[in-house]
Amino acid sequence: MSDTWTIGSALAWTQGYLERKGDENPRLSAQWLLSEATGLSRIELYAYFDKPLSASEREVLRDVVARRGRGEPLQYITGEVGFRHITLSVRPGVLIPRPETEVLVSEALALLGEGKAARVVDLCTGSGCIACSIASEHPCAEVLATDLAPEAVRLAQANAEKLNLADRVTVLEGDLGSPIPEEYRGRIDLVVSNPPYVPTGMLDGLPQEVAGFEPRLALDGGPDGLEVFRRIVPWAAGALSAAGAALFELHETTLARAAALAEGAGFASTRVVSDLAGRDRVLIAFMPDTPFAG
Repeated sequence: MSDTWTIGSALAWTQGYLERKGDENPRLSAQWLLSEATGLSRIELYAYFDKPLSASEREVLRDVVARRGRGEPLQYITGEVGFRHITLSVRPGVLIPRPETEVLVSEALALLGEGKAARVVDLCTGSGCIACSIASEHPCAEVLATDLAPEAVRLAQANAEKLNLADRVTVLEGDLGSPIPEEYRGRIDLVVSNPPYVPTGMLDGLPQEVAGFEPRLALDGGPDGLEVFRRIVPWAAGALSAAGAALFELHETTLARAAALAEGAGFASTRVVSDLAGRDRVLIAFMPDTPFAG
């Protein structure tokens, strides 16, 4: 690049550099990185194409481009991600929310219906994307969210506060359902969870952007991908009301086995929902008196 960096020339150079580094969408990445460096929106970049970058903006751009060039997820660099109708803060050490998880939220909201008070428990909450989405879209829902990782608990709490949901989203630190007060047992309407579910043998096959930067603890589901799920299912069956249901995001290769485990733990029936790519992704397990089971 020349000594004078304009937004336009920086955008072109960044796109070309990331393309050579194998970025799947170098133009979009370049736009986000220029936005991060300048404070302008992606649309505003094109209104200021000829504007020179300041020395501080150039320094920020060098740093974020180098990070992206090493394969670091764009969401960790910008510090945020869009999820359904909300924008969440994200940071290294906590799993980045995925579009397929939005399917789980859609199914949960459909089961809750509209205008009814509901008590929801979100296990392995991570960034709090599920808990905060349910609370933001269902104003009568009270959500208790748990995570074993202190950094995830802090992030989920911060997201709930940023979204003005802290009065209805409570984040608790601990292993799966253990932090949930005993008084809630048998009185929960929905249990939702996106637990670690990638079979251990498949971890090395994940894209480097995932395997090299996102926390293994949030990905590794054990030899068959159901190690954490096996621990959640009996707790959920005992914690739900007789008319409740549980929803789990799981690996596409594990849904049939997971359904059998859920029915063996006391759930009356199950249903599998596909993600946006048509892969089996969400298991819904119904308690005996659930009116919407089918």
